[in-house]
Order: sequence, then structure tokens, then C-alpha cells
Amino acid sequence: MKFRGVLLGLRVIVFDVNQARELYRLGFYGKPLGIPKPKDAEFTAPLELGLVEAIYLAEKGLLSIVDEEGRELSTKDIASHARRFIPKFDIIYKVYKELRDKGYIVRSGLKYGADFAVYEKGPGIDHAPYLVHVIEADEEIDPLGIVRAGRLSHSVRKAFILAITGSGETPTRYLMFKWSKP
Repeated sequence: MKFRGVLLGLRVIVFDVNQARELYRLGFYGKPLGIPKPKDAEFTAPLELGLVEAIYLAEKGLLSIVDEEGRELSTKDIASHARRFIPKFDIIYKVYKELRDKGYIVRSGLKYGADFAVYEKGPGIDHAPYLVHVIEADEEIDPLGIVRAGRLSHSVRKAFILAITGSGETPTRYLMFKWSKP
């Protein structure tokens, strides 16, 4: 089944409620509008997708994205649009794709100050055990920032992971930090 979404600003909305439910069931994609923490996929609202997950679904052939006038948009068009608004879009998308392709459920980690909150089973089933922050391979890291991120992740009982990557074929390295007492 190919789902249909409409690009509206920085989001893609799946207005058909049946499609919205099915897409959410498929892998916890998006968020139902007006429902902050859905208990299951039995909601009656459109589904809001972020640009990163919408592009991923479009590349997988699962989502057709149109503009407000109904014109079909390519993944290249959407990625170009995303680059204007999302800093480090290419490496963020690369890590999102890697994690999703490995079977993880990847959601926004913004409320934790990270790029992603990563689940093994899915929201409502388990808590996200990982917070992932994406950085460029040659990016300088502030040691105090690492300590802050580590303390925050520890306080919410999640492991803090740095995904260190670059554009193109540069392999991503994942560094997990664990809190320990001396």
C-alpha cells in the first residue's frame, strides 16, 4: 500500500485517517494530530510526519508526497526543502536511516536535548533506552556538553550515544556513554 501525505511547512500530513492508522501501526511513524501519547493505533486523527521520516518512507516506496496543490514531489525535492530548515540534515537523515534499517523505532529526542530517542519495540510498549546525538566526524566536541548530556540521559534512565559520521559513504561510529560512580 502506498500512503499519501501533503507537505505543509516542515511536516507531511497524512489526512486519510485509515492510512494514518495503518502507517502508525507499520512502525510507529509520525504522531496523530492532537494526541500527544497514543495508546494504540485506534485514533481518529490525521498523522503528522517529520521531514526526516517522510523522506525515509518515500525512499522505501511507502509514501507519496504532494504539495498543497496536489503536485507529486520527489524525495530530492523534499530533501532540498529540509536542508533549508534542518541544520546538519544530511547526517541526521543518514543516522535515522541506519537506525531504522536496523529495526529500531526512531523518534525525535528534542525534549531530551538530543536528535533522537530510540526504542527497541516502540512508544507505549517500552521506554526509549537510548538518546542519540548526531555529530560530524570532524566536529569539535565540548567536554562540558558531553557531561551535561550524560547527566540528563542518566536522570531519565537512558543511555547517551554519540553518532559520529560524515556525508556520503563515511561509516558512522556509535559511542555509548554509561554513567558510573568513582
